[in-house]
Amino acid sequence: MPDIYLDNNATTKVDSAVVDVMIPYFTEQFGNPSSIHRFADGVAKAIKKARSQVQELIGAEHDSEIIFTSCGTESDSTAILSAIKAQPNRKEIITTSVEHPAVLALCENLEKEGYTIHRMPVDKCGRLNLEAYKNLLSDEVAIVSVMWANNETGTIFPVVEMAEMANAAGVMFHTDAVQAVGKIPMMLQDTKIDMLSISGHKLHAPKGIGVLYLKRGTRFRPLLRGGHQERGRRAGTENTASIVGLGKACELAAEHMEYENVQVKAMRDRLEQGIIATVPHCFITGDLNNRLPNTTDIAFEYIEGEAILMLLNKAGIAASSGSACTSGSLEPSHVMRAMDIPYTAAHGTIRFSFSRYNDMSEVDEVLKVMPSIVATLRKLSPYWDSVNNCPVADPEQAFQPTYA
Repeated sequence: MPDIYLDNNATTKVDSAVVDVMIPYFTEQFGNPSSIHRFADGVAKAIKKARSQVQELIGAEHDSEIIFTSCGTESDSTAILSAIKAQPNRKEIITTSVEHPAVLALCENLEKEGYTIHRMPVDKCGRLNLEAYKNLLSDEVAIVSVMWANNETGTIFPVVEMAEMANAAGVMFHTDAVQAVGKIPMMLQDTKIDMLSISGHKLHAPKGIGVLYLKRGTRFRPLLRGGHQERGRRAGTENTASIVGLGKACELAAEHMEYENVQVKAMRDRLEQGIIATVPHCFITGDLNNRLPNTTDIAFEYIEGEAILMLLNKAGIAASSGSACTSGSLEPSHVMRAMDIPYTAAHGTIRFSFSRYNDMSEVDEVLKVMPSIVATLRKLSPYWDSVNNCPVADPEQAFQPTYA
């Protein structure tokens, strides 16, 4: 049985080179970086080097703009809560209907506390209306939080342009860039982005380490208070080994950026083309013209995504579904609902997400099994029976997103 991992948007394998640089900080270099003796010197220098490595990857102006956190969720929460604490008279937040739950759940809680949350809709390709966004900006808005790239479809949002618009209106701008960092080039020093979130385990670093980029001059209120670590902006003894690992992962991501956008993209495209050619009644969701190079989200009509995943797993292939099981009943993901994907397809979405550890032979293995998996499940589907028994059924009338 093959062992094929195509769920890299959920988490990634830690690079062996990352593990190698981490190990000494569990054993030999164990000092607390805040201490003033020789056991701390090398540790403090290693953290400073990691900060510079992150800075280089995202194009920050200075390494002081890098704050180490525990994860992307903490970074998201810190950014949003800092903005509202620093501007207590502003009671509105702008986000999108397709954000990660790390942002949406926080906004839902803030809504209960009296904040007005503007959740911008997307079209059937997952795109935002910038004119509608411009109309929402006002001096009542504390912060805009828009993801750089969607975790399900890979659709890239125009966050650089949106940050410019927010800045012109005197509004702070944050982006959850967890899926985008390391996959597409960034030069934050040339943007008006105030804050940006990173999660280490999305780019071959360990779990439990993240970053909040904070542009110099941005008003800020810490989420965690106590010690003086991270220049007083995030209290708690530094997770040295993971910080060092994240720094190395960022260095490697920069080195492999071209590979990500050429070879990894070629794997994704080959998988898409092969599935579309051999499996009827399926289509790709999101913006085909503007998305991450490693991500494809394919909707298979008239069957359940969970059933597809079970048979893929049986064949030794790991992927993920756009659907979630909630309270014992299947519900399409909030991203699929926001894009108005038809009910008969929204339940059958499968996300394949690649990394530099995949190869074309794995794509070929997936293409071998997908047609039979889908055919097997459709034989059991009452929806599929109704389609086949309908004399006016026409594949050309199936949902087909259009791309400008």
